[in-house]
Amino acid sequence: MTVRQVLLLLLFWMWLPHPCCTEMLFRRTPDLRPKSFLGRASGSDGKALHRQKRGWMWNQFFLLEEYTGSDYQYVGKLHSDQDKGDGSLKYILSGDGAGTLFIIDEKTGDIHATRRIDREEKAFYTLRAQAINRRTLRPVEPESEFVIKIHDINDNEPTFPEEIYTASVPEMSVVGTSVVQVTATDADDPSYGNSARIIYSILQGQPYFSVEPETGIIRTALPNMNRENREQYQVVIQAKDMGGQMGGLSGTTTVNITLTDVNDNPPRFPQNTIHLRIPESSPVGTAIGSVKATDADTGKNAEVEYRIIDGDGTDMFDIMTQKDTQEGIITVRKPLDYETRRLYTLKVEAENTHVDPRFYYLGPFKDTTIVKISVEDVDEPPVFSRSSYLFEVHEDIELGTIIGTVMARDPDSASSPIRFSLDRHTDLDRIFNIHSGNGSIYTSKPLDREISQWHNLSVIAAEINNPKDTTRVPVYVRILDVNDNAPQFAVFYDTFVCENARAGQLIQTISAVDKDDPLGGQKFFFSLAAVNPNFTVQDNEDNTARILTRRNGFSRHEISTYLLPVVISDNDYPIQSSTGTLTIRVCACDSRGNMQSCSAEALLLPAGLSTGALIAILLCILILLVIVVLFAALKRQRKKEPLILSKEDIRDNIVSYNDEGGGEEDTQAFDIGTLRNPAAIEDKKLRRDIIPETLFVPRRTPPAPDNTDVRDFINQRLKEHDTDPSAPPYDSLATYAYEGNDSIAESLSSLESGTTEGDQNYDYLREWGPRFNKLAEMYGGGESDKDAS
Repeated sequence: MTVRQVLLLLLFWMWLPHPCCTEMLFRRTPDLRPKSFLGRASGSDGKALHRQKRGWMWNQFFLLEEYTGSDYQYVGKLHSDQDKGDGSLKYILSGDGAGTLFIIDEKTGDIHATRRIDREEKAFYTLRAQAINRRTLRPVEPESEFVIKIHDINDNEPTFPEEIYTASVPEMSVVGTSVVQVTATDADDPSYGNSARIIYSILQGQPYFSVEPETGIIRTALPNMNRENREQYQVVIQAKDMGGQMGGLSGTTTVNITLTDVNDNPPRFPQNTIHLRIPESSPVGTAIGSVKATDADTGKNAEVEYRIIDGDGTDMFDIMTQKDTQEGIITVRKPLDYETRRLYTLKVEAENTHVDPRFYYLGPFKDTTIVKISVEDVDEPPVFSRSSYLFEVHEDIELGTIIGTVMARDPDSASSPIRFSLDRHTDLDRIFNIHSGNGSIYTSKPLDREISQWHNLSVIAAEINNPKDTTRVPVYVRILDVNDNAPQFAVFYDTFVCENARAGQLIQTISAVDKDDPLGGQKFFFSLAAVNPNFTVQDNEDNTARILTRRNGFSRHEISTYLLPVVISDNDYPIQSSTGTLTIRVCACDSRGNMQSCSAEALLLPAGLSTGALIAILLCILILLVIVVLFAALKRQRKKEPLILSKEDIRDNIVSYNDEGGGEEDTQAFDIGTLRNPAAIEDKKLRRDIIPETLFVPRRTPPAPDNTDVRDFINQRLKEHDTDPSAPPYDSLATYAYEGNDSIAESLSSLESGTTEGDQNYDYLREWGPRFNKLAEMYGGGESDKDAS
């Protein structure tokens, strides 16, 4: 049955007479029924619907989606038992889509859908219907609510949420192992027909995988799929509605499945025997070579651990696993000797570290190989009998005494003679020396434990036939102590005694030190060199002693300082002793014994100035000197005569400039004719006596009118210079030698005063003071001569 046939059957079913689908009747309910009576109808969701007493009953309307007809799609009919068929009632529709999607015939109550409806957009519509009187516009029945439910058709294919899925499954999985579940959705109504019933099938990926039709779970279909043979698979899954029947819609998706690795392959050595070579001079820890077992697995399943399980060199060599390369590195564990052994054989095993118990039957997951190591002969340096030497010697031995002997040999079969020497960098003072033939070390300078208790030497052994091959050995020389130093005072003692001291009073506690270090520890004895009437020494027997007074009262005026010799001796053999002199000052003290003054001259010195007073005096002297210097500078500045001594001192000042102009023939510097006749110039003329430096093309300025005054000319030229971009970026002064027209007041200059005919009186010069008498006589005398003539 095709989709078209299904649609035709649905339409035919809709046009069959059905009271609950095509017509809604409004029936008057008898008045004898109680008002609280609730009518009951069954909705599409199966729930009981209750309403109050009213004159009509309702039901659902059903409408098929995706209607393709040209006319409006008929939904159903509303009818009230108050309708007499005379057209006095009017049916009104309101709610979802009323007036736009759904319309009603006001007279007949027929409901139509105006356009095609998609159930996937909205599955049902809730509307309200009412019948009113056309004349009074009053409702004849209470408003009632009903539902138009959209019937689904199969117009949506199943879709997957993702176009491509990625999944993985371990290799060697059993048949039926779940890989991944894919789920498709169908927008059609699952509660109506088989439009949304989806069946899954596999289009690509067989015979390796299968899919469950109802759930979409993809499972393995072949046993023992090996990742090493094939790792990637692509599976295409189809989802089809209508229960997978003919005519159903379908959708597909792609699932990329990867087989993940499991440890199902043991490691394998590519060779049964591996040959390596190593020089005998290689130090401990030297890498000889590497071995590697291959594993077809990846990741941690391919991790291998190497070990030496057998052979005659298990104690001479080690092997460690390098994680990044999965190689076994064979290293030297002990020093090699070609003369002792030349060939070693090792049995090396490689084993997986992560073994899956499910695949024990494929094992064992390990492999072995034979490694043969050949030791190569080299010319070895001498070998000392010990790795280090320790010699002890007393510090008082004589020069040339042998303190010890080092021994070395040539390990080669040739057995070359050995020459010994000292590394002088370890014996800069050349205190020791060594016999080059037998390795005996002896002293060449005196030893002193107090200067250096240890000497760390380095002895060099070299073959005579091959001096370049050398070996060093450390030699430690410990200097043993001999009691050759006398004890001394531990510190310098500043001792004083009060004038009011009493007999037996403690004035100082002394101690001693000794550079020697006897085995039994330090022990010192203190005593006086001679009997002293003023002071005595009392040994505390703990390497300290007390200095006590023997009499009452001391006077610093009589004796200000006492010298007390103290003998200090040790307890070692031979006994060493020394005499230390203790200086004791006599001081004035208070009643508590605190020192106040120890100098006898302090009583005779007059009270002097304090330090603060001296600093104040020096500052005053410095200030006075500064004032004197400033006064002298001001006085010198006042001695300079001003240009005019006073306002009354008026005289002619002639300023001479030793600068000679070019005269009338100098026509290049400036053309005076321009000022007299501004209209005569049209272009700016460049000077011919200097190199022009104009960076911009000079601007042509319009000629001034014939009747333009010189003042206007100057203002015009000033404005042009201000706006000229070729002008230099600084202020310049242009001088124009023009005095203007004749003045009514005539000239004020005195240069031409001698040509005037009027006589002048110079008697006022005498009134200016004695300094102008000579000038008055000169001008006055001239007038007398003139009168006389």
